[in-house]
This record gives sequence, structure tokens and C-alpha cells, in this order.
Amino acid sequence: MKILILGAGQVGASVAAALASENSDITVVDNHEQRLRDLSERLDIRTVLGHASLPSVLDNAGAGDADLVIAVTSSDEVNLIACQVADTLFKTPTKIARLRQTEYLQHPELTARRGSTVDVAISPEALVCRHVQRLVEHPGALQVLDFATGQVQLVAVRVQHGAKMLGQPIMQLRDILPAGVDARVAAIYRHGRPIFPEATTRIDEDDEVFFLADRRHTRAVMDTLRPGGKPARRVLIAGGGNIGVALATALDQQFNVKLLERSRERAKTIAEDVQNSIVLVGDCTDEDLLREENIDQTDVYCALTNDDEANILSAMLAKRMGCPRVIALINRPAYAELVEGDSSIDIAISPQQVTLGALLTHIRAGTMVRVHSLRRGMAEAIEAVAVGDARTSRVIGRGLDELDLPESANVVGVVRGEKLLIAHHDVIVEPNDHLIVFLLDKHDLAKVEAAFRAGATWL
Repeated sequence: MKILILGAGQVGASVAAALASENSDITVVDNHEQRLRDLSERLDIRTVLGHASLPSVLDNAGAGDADLVIAVTSSDEVNLIACQVADTLFKTPTKIARLRQTEYLQHPELTARRGSTVDVAISPEALVCRHVQRLVEHPGALQVLDFATGQVQLVAVRVQHGAKMLGQPIMQLRDILPAGVDARVAAIYRHGRPIFPEATTRIDEDDEVFFLADRRHTRAVMDTLRPGGKPARRVLIAGGGNIGVALATALDQQFNVKLLERSRERAKTIAEDVQNSIVLVGDCTDEDLLREENIDQTDVYCALTNDDEANILSAMLAKRMGCPRVIALINRPAYAELVEGDSSIDIAISPQQVTLGALLTHIRAGTMVRVHSLRRGMAEAIEAVAVGDARTSRVIGRGLDELDLPESANVVGVVRGEKLLIAHHDVIVEPNDHLIVFLLDKHDLAKVEAAFRAGATWL
């Protein structure tokens, strides 16, 4: 597949790195020469220097032969115009644009109608907002990923002392769970290293456990891996940007929300837009201000400013002052890796990783309807559809233990209609089943895609 990426910023570089390892023909366009030089030194890709929306630059980059254009520059307008040029002049089949301004997204006729010059619009701010919202709604979760339009969830939890499953083999999970509740352990990360879960694998303290369950049963499964915590009620959000305001709006019907913004003028504007949230003016790294706002009685603190250093420092400060759960938005990958696993910050959110998963969903083959990028891109959680019939498909009509999948791939569940079937050896794959696959090693992706690709016949 020939893919043209417009923009070599953090998102563009992340997408290029993810796709370069998948034997795709990648070309990256940017008007910043040093960015392109850095990328070309790390990755086996082609780079073109120039303004991403100019027809001559797109022509030089190979837009006429490209299967896909991904416009992720820092300008919404450049992304929109580049997609229009690619569609009108070069007839590029698929165009994806990153759009930050919510006003563009409020007019679906710009991107959703037939014949639109943008086939898919991606909003990093909206994606990050939903990601953080899930974490606030599920106290104790490190990640909450939706599959099958939200009816199924893959959740990551760090095992704590006193958990019912601590020291128990995975096979005991069904006996410990309440009647009528079932789940499947998808993966375990111990000291940062992946462990393929077997029935006899025992759960240790501090293990990071990924499990799949019906969203109605998520809380019950979490309670077996960490002592039951009280639901969050008080949330303090630092940062009145697009993400912070969107999160406050999404949460203020359920929670007591306070939003902290440094700019007085911006705070006035936000106060007019939000309904139930309390808007405060101040610096999120001000210890006296956090104390005045009873940070020790706040259930969740979300540092979501556009300053990585401020987010890290304020989250560490809030944790030290008694807030039980802190979340920090960190754009720079080096910073995210530095604080990951640090006991003073519970969760470091990488907008690039959240956005990457959404982009990969639209880039992959048609059988992949949902992709989540995990562990800094080294692992993936995939929702794949079984298409064809028993003659043309490698999966239909076969039991889950008969599927020709790599060792690093773990089928953890099958969604059939509105029902989740937890993966067991006696489950037979039927047409249009959605299989949830946890892939520990992304290098095996091609084998997974091949297994789900239907042909005229494979016998």
C-alpha cells in the first residue's frame, strides 16, 4: 500500500513509524527540513520538503499513485485543502484529515457525506477526552478500550495487595467472579515484559493485567484484581484548552467538577459555556492553590494543559498532597517513557498513541474494524471480522484453538450480534463474528491479517 503522510510532527512521525514496519510504501511531506531528516535517519521512508497543500508538492510526493493520504499537519485548513487537492487533482481513493477545531466537526457534511473530499475526520482532542473520561468512570483502570460499539471493553489493571486473584492461577478467575459474570485475561505485563497468559499462570502483585469483559461486568472483574475502591465523585481538571473543556462538559452531569485555567479571560469564556462545572483561575503548579481547593479530598486530578512540564509537576504535586489518582497528559514520548511506572503519576496519557489507534483502524484491511495501539506501539488490540464462508475463509467453521495465528496472538473473545462469547476452545467461528485479538508482538500483524483475509478459496 502506498501511503502519503502530510506532516512530520509528533502524530505524523508516530504514524510513519507504525506503518514503516508493516512493509508499506511511506512518503512523508513537511516544510520543516530537520524533522524530515530526523525521520529519514530512523525509518526506511521517502521524504519530500514543501508545503503539504500545494499541488506541485503533492505531485512530487506521488499523490497520483497513493492509495491513502493522511493529513496530520498542525493546521486544520492545510489538512482540508490538501485532501481537496488530492481528491480533485489526483483522485486519491482515501483521505484522512486531522481536525482540531470542533466547529469543523460540527458540520458532518464537510466529511461524512458521499463525495466529500475528506473520507475520515480524526479529532485528537475528542479521542483523548473520551479516553480520559473512561479512566475517570472506572477508578483503578490504567486503560479502558471499547470494542463492538462499546458493548465490550478491554481493561488494564495493576494488581494490588489484597486482591482476590493475587497468587491465584488464571483458571480460578471464573470461580472467583460472581455468578453470571465471565471474563478472559488477554495479556499480562510483569516488570514491563509481556507474558502470554496460560490457565496455570499465577497473578503476582504489580502485574499489569489486560482482561476482556462485557462492559456491564467490568467493575466486578476489576474488583478481583485490586481491592474494591469507591467510585469517584470529585474531579479537578487543570487546563482550559479543548480537551479540558470537553472533559468537564462530559463529566459535569455525573461528577463534581472543577476546572483550573491560568488565563482569566479564557476562564471567563469557559464559565459561560459549561453548565455545572466550577471554573477557577490560577496556576496548576501552585501548591497553595491546590491546598485551598482541597486536593487531598479530590478523587481524580487530570493535568491536561498544553505544557508537558507543568502537567508532570502538578500531577506529582497533587499526588504528594494526598490525591489518590492523578492523570497527566504528556505529548513528548521521552517524557511519557520517563514517568511511566512512576508511583507519583498513575497514568500518563500519550495523545499520539490514542490518535494512532484511530488512524490504524481506517488504514488496515477491511476486516479490521477497530485497532488500539498499546505499549508504545509494540502491541495491539484488534477487532477483526470473519468474512466469507467455510470455503473462502481461514477462520469460519473452525474452533478458536484451530486458527492459524502466530504464537503472540491471543483470541480473547467473540462478539456475535449483541452477545459476547468469552474465548474457549469449543467456540466455533461463524460468518460475521467479530473476534477480539490481543497481539503481543506487532511484528506478527501480517500473519493475523492474512488469517482473516477471505479469498476465492484457500483450500
